[in-house]
Amino acid sequence: MKVLLVEDNEMVAKGLIYSLEQKGYQVIHKMDIKSTIEVLEKQKIGLAILDVSLPDGNGFKLYQEVIKLKEIPTIFLTARDDEDDIVKGLELGAEDYITKPFSTKELMARIQNILLRQKENTIIAVKDIEFDLEKMVVYKDREELIFTSLELKILHLLFLNANKVVTRSDIIDKIWEWTGNDVNDNTVTVYLKRIREKLETDIIKTIKGIGYRIDTIF
Repeated sequence: MKVLLVEDNEMVAKGLIYSLEQKGYQVIHKMDIKSTIEVLEKQKIGLAILDVSLPDGNGFKLYQEVIKLKEIPTIFLTARDDEDDIVKGLELGAEDYITKPFSTKELMARIQNILLRQKENTIIAVKDIEFDLEKMVVYKDREELIFTSLELKILHLLFLNANKVVTRSDIIDKIWEWTGNDVNDNTVTVYLKRIREKLETDIIKTIKGIGYRIDTIF
């Protein structure tokens, strides 16, 4: 699979290219928006790792206007750790967002998780919980757990986006899409409380002021 790495820091890029190639990925490295667009016009890219701050423009804009339209799964890579930037990246539709400095091992795990989400018949396991994404069944220690239809859909959304923050507004929008009912932040809080109680395992992390995340990396 071809991975497009858009990173203008040569030292960071060199380390990532080595790690990605060791995992069998074919890496195309570019350092600016202009050359990245040229590659996207000619190459079939399976995954993009995109720095937000580039010499000739903004990575968010490049993603929104070009990469997203090609439906290429994308991880934003940046030194910024401002909550607004994180929320913006996620709301634009990126698969994930990781801030520098980061461990290469963590990035590799996130890439693997993105690829897993694209496969059929996937079971994601976190601690003693397993979610069969195709059958829509949740197991705890191999015993099936029973959820309401809406609870299951919310949990499915979190598992489908494992290692990525699902914002509260995303959940509210999805509930509207699924049920046609208007809900608010308090409703989301209640549903998450019920889901956690049934799981009896603290795998859902609250990201204060943003949303929720299930981690497969510990």
